[in-house]
Amino acid sequence: MSLLAPSAMTSGPSKVANTNDASSRAAPVGSVPPITAAKTVEPLRQAGLNMPVALRRRFPRLATSSVLVAGDIAAYLIAYFALLSFLPDGSAGTVLERAFALAALATIVLYVSAGLYPGYRLHDHEHLRRRTIAAFKVAVLAALGAILLPEGERLLLAVIGFLGLGLIVQPVMHWLARGLCWRLGIWGERAVIIGGRNLTPALMAHFKDHWKYGIRPEPFSPDAPEVSSDSAPSIALIAGDTSSLVADLAAMRRKYSEVILLSDTPSLKINGLRPADVGGEIGVRLTSSGSSVNSDLVRRILDLAIAIPATIVVAPFIAIAAAAIYAIDPGPVFFRHAREGLSGKPVHVLKLRTMYQDAEQRLEALFRENPAMRAEWLAHFKLKNDPRVLPVIGHLLRSSSFDELPQLANIIAGEMAIVGPRPFPEYHLLAMDGEFRDKRRSVTPGLTGLWQISERSNADIELQQQLDEFYIDNRSLWFDCQILLSTIPAVFKRRGAY
Repeated sequence: MSLLAPSAMTSGPSKVANTNDASSRAAPVGSVPPITAAKTVEPLRQAGLNMPVALRRRFPRLATSSVLVAGDIAAYLIAYFALLSFLPDGSAGTVLERAFALAALATIVLYVSAGLYPGYRLHDHEHLRRRTIAAFKVAVLAALGAILLPEGERLLLAVIGFLGLGLIVQPVMHWLARGLCWRLGIWGERAVIIGGRNLTPALMAHFKDHWKYGIRPEPFSPDAPEVSSDSAPSIALIAGDTSSLVADLAAMRRKYSEVILLSDTPSLKINGLRPADVGGEIGVRLTSSGSSVNSDLVRRILDLAIAIPATIVVAPFIAIAAAAIYAIDPGPVFFRHAREGLSGKPVHVLKLRTMYQDAEQRLEALFRENPAMRAEWLAHFKLKNDPRVLPVIGHLLRSSSFDELPQLANIIAGEMAIVGPRPFPEYHLLAMDGEFRDKRRSVTPGLTGLWQISERSNADIELQQQLDEFYIDNRSLWFDCQILLSTIPAVFKRRGAY
């Protein structure tokens, strides 16, 4: 039995927060429009291709892997042409080109061994981790070659630059290749959903929305007639109460090539299991999210390496924004508010002021006049049409999250981190249960986090809590890197920001 670790960073997690109601929240789909299951089932038969059963079952996976490999090759070609003007002429250039080809080939071979083709059922940050480790291994081999080969040191910097640029371009090409496979109907594997507590509809909707997992879900029916192995799904996904299924596991193993005990996703709590690699151990481990001294030290170094240069770069723009705020509503341009930080210590979060100075009085008057606005506030602690926000500059700063950038000073001071749960005001935390608040206090609050890159202000209290809880339970340096890389496009999209 293996454990599914679904992606936390897609183009937008599903909002299926209530596991007993699949239709209560409509989830945004991925950037490539999903197509119906009817278009993806048996594409080879629809095309009239006649081939052996074993090959027909494996053909979509082989074809998908081939398209993904072609996408990575294209990424390296783009990296090569981008570096072409910097390459020396003559024989030295020929040697470099051969070194690039060998480095690209070695990296792709390592991708194959890491299970990245097609890479179904992996977190986005797991994709990033495996790709980065593969590129690092090739860079180490290039460094050894630079030591052993005559004049090899002249190749080292070029090869490392080639691998690094390829690593940057590959996610875009991977997205295009994956979308092409989806449209061709060869992406993903059929899987039956076996869920307790009425989870099946929610899981069906979840996997259809998050098609990048490579799961084409089908409901499980014990009364359905037996079908041939050629047309039957090859995977069984188990969710919810599994105690009644223990006796049937042996039969399920004979019937399906994979039986997967589902773990929680960012927007759908299933079993209380955190994604983990079983790694040859005797079973799926239930662990708490520990924090090591080494990882905390690395995080602190990375925070300072990002925050200090970023502060120098954005300081002039913060000054311009502060001047615009003062021109519209004279008074203090910065806003400090006490929030709950690590171990419950207060953190005085620094922000650019985006509201009128009498914002609280305006809010109370609004609630008296408009009960609907009060209901919206109690659900999100945000208002889409907030009369307290300063005209033009206030909306611009909030939609771009630029008003949060003064918190770089909090990061440098060690009160906050680049990535982590957002520090909420006390009135916001009071809407969350005490056990979750204790869990939240176990990590340093961050400038950006999981729900900021997925739902932002569209998330209600329940979904905010679930997203934060998923992050805390699965916190890692690679997860932080994936969230950080996803922050920039999330800010530019401005979806759910107000």
